[in-house]
Amino acid sequence: MVQRKIVILTGAGVSAESGLQTFRASDGLWHEHRVEDVATPEAFARDPALVQDFYNMRRAQGAKAEPNPAHHALARLQADYDGEVVLITQNVDGLHEAAGAKVIHMHGQLDQALCATCGHRWAAPLEMQAQHPCPACNAPTGRPDIVWFGEMPYHMDDIINHLYDATLFAAIGTSGRVYPAAGFVRETKASGAWTVELNLDPSDVARDFDDHIIGPASKTVPAWVDSLLA
Repeated sequence: MVQRKIVILTGAGVSAESGLQTFRASDGLWHEHRVEDVATPEAFARDPALVQDFYNMRRAQGAKAEPNPAHHALARLQADYDGEVVLITQNVDGLHEAAGAKVIHMHGQLDQALCATCGHRWAAPLEMQAQHPCPACNAPTGRPDIVWFGEMPYHMDDIINHLYDATLFAAIGTSGRVYPAAGFVRETKASGAWTVELNLDPSDVARDFDDHIIGPASKTVPAWVDSLLA
C-alpha cells in the first residue's frame, strides 16, 4: 500500500503558546512597530539601527522559548509515520528543530545573519549592530536572514514540488493573509489533496479547506497526530 504524503505548513499560531507573539498580536513587539518600519528592505536602508534592535529583541525572546506540545507532536509524526511528512514553516524561530523535527524555513531563520552585499550567511550573534560587518567581505551590511515583505520566500521550487505531490495538506496556526503561503491550499487541492486547517480561529482562506479543527495548537495538533498514527 502506498502511504500518503503529508505536507504541513505552520505559522505563528504554533509558537504562540511557547510565548512568542503572533504577527498580529494585540501586544508585544509587533504591536509597538509598524511592519513598514522593521520588516522591509526599505526600512533597513532607512534605519538599520531600528531594524537591528527590533530583531535583537525577537532573538532574545526566542532564545528563552521552549517547544510546546504542538511542536513535539509534529516531530513525532515525522519520526513515526510510515510515509513522508514534509514540514514547512513561516516561523523564523527554531522551535520545530528543538523538538526534533526537520523543517523547511520559507521565511528565513532568526539565528542566522545575511550579508546584503555578498550574500554570505553565518550564525547570528544574540545582538547585531546597525553596520554589522560581514565576516566574508567585511562590508558593513550584515542583516537578519529574514525574508521581509517585498522579498521572495526561500526554497519555493522545492515547496511547490512537495505541494503537487501531497495527498494530505495541513495548515496549522496560520492567518491566511500572507502570500504565497496563503495560496498553498489551492495548489494542493488542484492536485487532488485533502486539506485541513488547524487554527485557533478560522483563517482568511478557511473556505478553501475541506476540514477544520478549531482550538489551541497545543491541544488540537497532538490529537490530530494521534489520529494519523492510529
